[in-house]
Amino acid sequence: MKQTKLVAALAVVGLAAAACGSKPVSTPSSPGASASGSGAAASSYKACMVTDTGGIDDHSFNTAAWAGMQKAQSDGKATVSYVQSTTENQYSSNIGSLVTENCQLIVTVGGLMADATTAASKAHTGQKFAIVDSSSVAPNIKGLEFNTAQGAFLGGYLAAGYSKSGKVATFGGLNIAPVTVYMDGFWEGVQYYNSKHGTHVQVLGWNETTQQGSFAQSFTDQNAGKQIAQGFLSQGADIVFPVAGGTGLGALAEAQQSNGGMNAIWVDTDGFTAAPQYQNVLITSVLKGIADAVTKAVDDSSSGTFDPTAYVGTLANGGTGLAPYHNFEGKIPASLTAELDTVKQGIISGTITIKSKSQPTG
Repeated sequence: MKQTKLVAALAVVGLAAAACGSKPVSTPSSPGASASGSGAAASSYKACMVTDTGGIDDHSFNTAAWAGMQKAQSDGKATVSYVQSTTENQYSSNIGSLVTENCQLIVTVGGLMADATTAASKAHTGQKFAIVDSSSVAPNIKGLEFNTAQGAFLGGYLAAGYSKSGKVATFGGLNIAPVTVYMDGFWEGVQYYNSKHGTHVQVLGWNETTQQGSFAQSFTDQNAGKQIAQGFLSQGADIVFPVAGGTGLGALAEAQQSNGGMNAIWVDTDGFTAAPQYQNVLITSVLKGIADAVTKAVDDSSSGTFDPTAYVGTLANGGTGLAPYHNFEGKIPASLTAELDTVKQGIISGTITIKSKSQPTG
């Protein structure tokens, strides 16, 4: 299968954010240079980012967005910085601080920032914005959305085919569309596998039909993630799919401590590189092409071609998909990987219909 490549997680600069807004933090490297020090001419175009509460080192969507910002800088397209939100109450003040800093493009990360971003766009009509996991708002907010139900469908199909116990599990950070779209796709993939093989693999933690399931109520609480995964393990699940940002790291820790009783599928980034301490339990990851989408948004804006039309990442355009199997490469049956190729093409062609109501419409 064609794999989507994401920029690896980069070094982190600590930031103590005050409720009244935070001072932007520059990249770890000098302006206009990559983290490795390979230089590109510094750009006068200023692009800035506001993290969600998971922070820059969540090994998930914030990390990926920052990697995309840094790629734009290493390409010489912009000089970049970020402010970190530790609570949702800081969204508006952090965005406001970047307007004051004369950032020409402000990238906000996460659908929870939609209201604050929209309010800022109306108050500053000449300011350009891009937002991850939320829709466009003309004329000055570009939405970067991802139909990760498609990639997660493949993840669910893989989990069902690889499970030995006949039970797999998923849980979310919060009950919001950018989270449940993954869980829906995973659930549907398992059901599709069952329909093709006459099996009865169960999904713990989510039911798309009832929209009921398990949520940690946090994207940062690793203890909560560990406890939820522990509960799934005790019920017999041998694969867990956490859709919870940094909270999901707790589930990976529980899988690792199970000594083979549970493995995992990561989300957003390739967990094999983003969270290398858990490589031995990561079958694959359902990718969300955040880094590439953010890089392109910065590149387009800096070149004067900003367009508020929403970008929607799909299997067809490489905006979602499965990461390599890495340590599990020789463990996944060839027949299952062949089936996954067929399922992927079926989703792209439309012969397989995904029903999730959380799918972005653009």
